[in-house]
Amino acid sequence: ARCGPLDTYFLFDEYLRIVSSTQSRHLTTIQYKHPRQLSKVLVLGSGGLTIGQAGEFDYSGSQAIKALREQHVQSILINPNIATVQTSKGLADHIYLLPVTPEFVTKVIEKERPDGLFAAFGGQTALNCAIALHNDGTLEKYGVKVLGTQIDSIVATEDRAIFKERVESIGEKVAESACADTMEEA
Repeated sequence: ARCGPLDTYFLFDEYLRIVSSTQSRHLTTIQYKHPRQLSKVLVLGSGGLTIGQAGEFDYSGSQAIKALREQHVQSILINPNIATVQTSKGLADHIYLLPVTPEFVTKVIEKERPDGLFAAFGGQTALNCAIALHNDGTLEKYGVKVLGTQIDSIVATEDRAIFKERVESIGEKVAESACADTMEEA
């Protein structure tokens, strides 16, 4: 995998300037435990695409697959769309042209027994599927670790009320809002 455009190096310098000038209340240290050595990782693709939409997931997913290969980790891809970069011959080690749904993904997990799962490269379809697999116990049952963005963070960013609460808890301003579940509440 290669880095992006070479004309953006200045952005890292700008990032360092901002971080070094920011007060520590905005900085958080994350305790990270490096996962055990991975041998197989399941990558959830974005599912069916509309021309001109969701191409960023195809690109980011294909970059993730390349990175796994560089680390000598087998990649297993589930993506029903044959017309993507991800499904190109020779990119992923195993390709399943199946819908990205809990039912089909569970069958692939049962067969392949991956160590980890990437959901963040498949957009909303993959995120919803990963949440469902977590909630129904499939990931725990087969010892599949969610890699990258964790399920609780996915849920927190999907739920507007939780997201608002988390942003306010670090002292950031949030637009006035309220959540409604019914027309009467709205």
